Amino acid sequence: MAEVGTAGVQHPPIHSFVHHRSRLTEGQQHAWERWWHTRGRDVEDLLSGAEPFDPPAWFGRTAPLVLEIGSGMGESTAALAAAAPDVDHIAVEVFEPGLAQLLMRLAEADLTNVALLRGDAVALLRQCVPPASLTAIRVFFPDPWPKRRHRKRRLVQPDFVALAASRLEPGGTLHMATDWDDYAVQMRQVCDAEPLLENTAAREPDGWTPRPEWRPVTKFEQRAVHEGRAVHDLVYRRVSTEPPSGHRA
Repeated sequence: MAEVGTAGVQHPPIHSFVHHRSRLTEGQQHAWERWWHTRGRDVEDLLSGAEPFDPPAWFGRTAPLVLEIGSGMGESTAALAAAAPDVDHIAVEVFEPGLAQLLMRLAEADLTNVALLRGDAVALLRQCVPPASLTAIRVFFPDPWPKRRHRKRRLVQPDFVALAASRLEPGGTLHMATDWDDYAVQMRQVCDAEPLLENTAAREPDGWTPRPEWRPVTKFEQRAVHEGRAVHDLVYRRVSTEPPSGHRA
């Protein structure tokens, strides 16, 4: 079903991914065959009810829960999970080589606090994730859709931000990073307009979040910097327990 924008114009529903054809390397294929059935799940199975969305059962404990949308090749995911063993992480990605690569990283580091989901993170948030249940949502370097006519496909738009904010617990954070200036501005404008969120860098001279030292620098980010694109971080905090009347989520 199409979503209706603020001007009453119907737009296609926003998804957290675009399908790409891909082929696994031999190592990735081995990792997939060995670990996916125990570490990975398909979002469609959760949406259909074939399998419950039950992180405490997946991890064997109840712990702060972080959702990463678009984990890519898993560099940041594995490093952040290793640095925070008392936090459980859900990595949502559609790119199978990236999921397989993350499986390899988790096995190499003997990490058990990451669950992998293949599919649409927006549908997952909307239909499976309970309100006020996440400690953090991370969206690192989402597809920028740089052509003007494609920008309506960008993930970070008002409906998504309202949904994400509703799934954060009070004090939880929405952390975004991008190497596209105009997308960074869009992210900031959209999040500033969301009543459930506040900019944690509002007192900074320019309003941008200084790059957190704990966020790993991936090869993707290194390439962006090498090509002359500045990287912007934005961290917003959930500020209230109840959404205002008429809230979109």
